[in-house]
Amino acid sequence: MPRRFAASTSWIARLGTAGRYAVALAMVALSTGGAHLLFMLTGSNRIGGAFFVGVLVTSFLVGSGPGYLAAIVSFVIYNLYVASPRFLLASYTAEDVLVLLTFPIVAFLMGNLTGRLRDSAKRTEARALATAVLFDATREFSASADPAAIRARLADHLAAAARGEAFVLDGEVLCSSGGAGPEPMVLSAARAQAGEVRTTEAAGWRLRSLAGGAVAGWRAEPPPGEEEEDLLQILADAGAAATARAQLAVGKAEAEARAHTEDLRNSLLSSISHDLRTPLAAVLASATSLQEFGEQFDAKTRRDLTTTIQEEAERLNAFVTNLLNMTRLESGALDADSSAFDLAEVVDRTRRRFERLRGRRKISCALGDGAGVAVGDPVLFEVALANVLENAIRYTPDGGAISLSSFPQGGQVVVEVSDEGPGVPEAELGKLFEKFYRGTAAKRTPGTGLGLSIVRGVMQGMGGEANAALRRDAASGLVVSLILPAARTS
Repeated sequence: MPRRFAASTSWIARLGTAGRYAVALAMVALSTGGAHLLFMLTGSNRIGGAFFVGVLVTSFLVGSGPGYLAAIVSFVIYNLYVASPRFLLASYTAEDVLVLLTFPIVAFLMGNLTGRLRDSAKRTEARALATAVLFDATREFSASADPAAIRARLADHLAAAARGEAFVLDGEVLCSSGGAGPEPMVLSAARAQAGEVRTTEAAGWRLRSLAGGAVAGWRAEPPPGEEEEDLLQILADAGAAATARAQLAVGKAEAEARAHTEDLRNSLLSSISHDLRTPLAAVLASATSLQEFGEQFDAKTRRDLTTTIQEEAERLNAFVTNLLNMTRLESGALDADSSAFDLAEVVDRTRRRFERLRGRRKISCALGDGAGVAVGDPVLFEVALANVLENAIRYTPDGGAISLSSFPQGGQVVVEVSDEGPGVPEAELGKLFEKFYRGTAAKRTPGTGLGLSIVRGVMQGMGGEANAALRRDAASGLVVSLILPAARTS
């Protein structure tokens, strides 16, 4: 229940009908005690004021009906005090008759007026509370996009506005507030009513059908007035509208996600078809040429054709390996080793793999002192470094330079690959490692956008990390860093 609207209900407000009339009799008893005390102190039987106070207090606390009872009982008791001798019905003087006639009229008028003022004040308070809850609830609903949270808060707000209990039943999901919750028979009635736009009553609960098939219910003692009931129904309908809006928002987000996934799938299939078709066409053409005209070619031509077959087959193998690695990463099946390995050996082996592919690009390698041994999986580290180096070769123009370097840094080993490609805007650096993401300058170059996402996944699987930054010398290009824990030396 919202704290700012939680009513501080007294024990009197929680009394039933019998309890309220019992309070009236108790107040008459107190008034009689006070009147008798005045009689003993003054000796006068003009003590009606004490009974008037009792009638006023009773009407103010528990309403007009109990106030009328207090007036009647007070009149009977007061009559006994007016009679002389006391407590015996005897002849009355004219003044006594006037007093006795005046007393019930005044008592009833006072009780009626006080009770009406009290009931009006209670209705005004309940209406103000329900209106405030409605305003607060609609503002809260408009800021939420979670249907489950809206249902729970609707139950809280209904309980606060009714100053009792409330629940919202949506299918098999029940949210209740303000008490122990509805009885099974009430839930059965709510389920039977779902889908029918109406308001009914069951075992003291008011049930309101909501749009979308849900049902809201509330119960309070005393029951809310007509105006408060209207506000409660408006509040329930507002919650239903907010729930429907949130469900539409969720559906829209899911549809957009499906559309985005479909776009990614189409892009991936298009890229895969291109990346597979190109090397396959080269392999097929070279193999066919060798098979049909091999004897007519000189040794250099045959060597070039076999080299083409080897290079394109390696490209295919690397591409398929990337797809398999991505599948392993997403399924959680990546099994990384954690042992000390010679970083220089892995870096040099990876560099030599790309000697034939670098063209006229220069690849320099400089391993710093203390950066020779790292902790991780050498096979997976080679996969990550190969992807980074392949990207560097792909985007560095022919004749450009690529540098490989390593150095220790705070208990870690850093391997950096720097290229002279077009680079990326600084705002895109954080997105480079996202799956299928390709920088603005990279979209003109064939690729799937999987390489760097595999790099980060593999490095994180080994307890390391991968980062990208612009070149520190302000030249065009990118610097990708691979970081692993350094092996401890005794």
